Amino acid sequence: MPSDCISFQNSGYFSSLINDYLDQKPNVQPLYHRFPTVENFGPQIEEKKANFEDNKRAVLVAALEAQYAKINASSATLNNINLLNHSNTYTITTGHQLNLFSGPLYFLYKIISTINLTKELQQKYPEQNFVPVYWMATEDHDFEEINYFTFKGKKFCWNRESTGPVGRLTTEGLEDFLAIFALELGSSTNAETLKTLFQEAYLKHTNLADATRYLANALFGHYGLVILDADDANLKRQFIPFVEEELKHQTAFSKVNETIEQFGNYTVQVNPREINLFFIEDDLRERIIFEDGLYKINNTKRHFSEQELLAELELHPEKFSPNVVMRPLYQEVILPNLAYIGGGGEIAYWLELKSFFDAVKVTFPMLIVRNSVVLATEKQLKKADALALTWSDLFQKQNRLINNKTKQLSEFAIDLSDLKQQLQQQFQTLNELASKTDRSFEGAVKAQEVKQTKGLEQLEKRLLKAQKRKLADSLNRITALQNELFPNQSLQERQANFAEFYLENGEQLLPKLVDEIKPLSTNFTIITF
Repeated sequence: MPSDCISFQNSGYFSSLINDYLDQKPNVQPLYHRFPTVENFGPQIEEKKANFEDNKRAVLVAALEAQYAKINASSATLNNINLLNHSNTYTITTGHQLNLFSGPLYFLYKIISTINLTKELQQKYPEQNFVPVYWMATEDHDFEEINYFTFKGKKFCWNRESTGPVGRLTTEGLEDFLAIFALELGSSTNAETLKTLFQEAYLKHTNLADATRYLANALFGHYGLVILDADDANLKRQFIPFVEEELKHQTAFSKVNETIEQFGNYTVQVNPREINLFFIEDDLRERIIFEDGLYKINNTKRHFSEQELLAELELHPEKFSPNVVMRPLYQEVILPNLAYIGGGGEIAYWLELKSFFDAVKVTFPMLIVRNSVVLATEKQLKKADALALTWSDLFQKQNRLINNKTKQLSEFAIDLSDLKQQLQQQFQTLNELASKTDRSFEGAVKAQEVKQTKGLEQLEKRLLKAQKRKLADSLNRITALQNELFPNQSLQERQANFAEFYLENGEQLLPKLVDEIKPLSTNFTIITF
């Protein structure tokens, strides 16, 4: 099967904004700082060095050491945490929700993109140190977005109530859930490894943040990955000036809306609120709203004067939680970060934020669209060869693929364009004749032209449909193969959980992904097992 490269821009799976960003179109250039090339990291390092206070490093390292005290960290990770004390150490960061059992496959690709980029930068800039960071979205409260995963086409969902930050959610009650999933895994050696991994993560840790940290560390710790839970009072204390700015002046609202006005036909990913902060207390995470001269906590009876709320901020910064607009700023304030790696949707909302970063004088990171991967077996590639399918074919929407293959496989042309052209020429002559006579005749000619053109179009559709029936066996095999590689006619990485592929490939899965994923590539990576 040809290993033709499918670029993100030609795949049909990215928005026009992301396609234009990757093509560095002039109208998108004001939305980012530096385009992600290895060479551009040089000036990015110098700018971040000048704008990041080294006294923040001790606070960051102390927070990480406290969090890693709960798990068995690798020597590579512990070394990376220690390196963060040094002024020549920088981070490359990706973020992800606390999806149950890691959620969809792209969780792996995000982290591997991050790990591999630090390796590449280390070779290019040996006098600096680069640390891969996974930022856990522990403060999110949208539990329904993370409480499930898909395994071999089946959805496994953890049904329970949750309203507060998901990182603090207890793992109590997952025993029965795990027992059900264990039956699906079977009893192979790889299945037993997965069962042990999930049991250690979710049954031996009391909250979802600790469970997710254990899981990510077990998968990627020996690559030096550093996992950060920023729901931390000391880390948030460094963010106090920006929270105060947001409460008093709502700079994010004005600046992000100014940027959105320049978007034209691009889809806006997120819309800022007047105050882009939540208030956290116990199991509650609710928006802060300014009304009638008071700061109110949405859906509660609690309210504060400005003086009272600023006093609360000074005493308890951990109670103030950034939303999707403010979270990127929080990240860049507490980390010596150079670049953020995310999916198309994430990069799209980061592109709304540069003017806001400029206004609050924080260095805007380089934005990298994470790697996208399709995993295939040798058997699937042989099927594709037998069906004369390329990857360009398989990336097409299914209806278009079937129509195109029907036309290719047909022993005669299904396209009636020649007949349509002949008809058009005939009616051109008739229209010229009609223009010289009565208007009623001219109308009759035009009506007949429309009728016969539609008739040909209908015949063309019926001919295509008839050929589809005749070629049903081949077309069904084509459809079946595409459905295997693109489940639910979507990207595999957005549907399947890594357990499905670990079950078949075991310990070779992650090393192979790490070996083949290139962090700055903007083509889909096809990996065969």
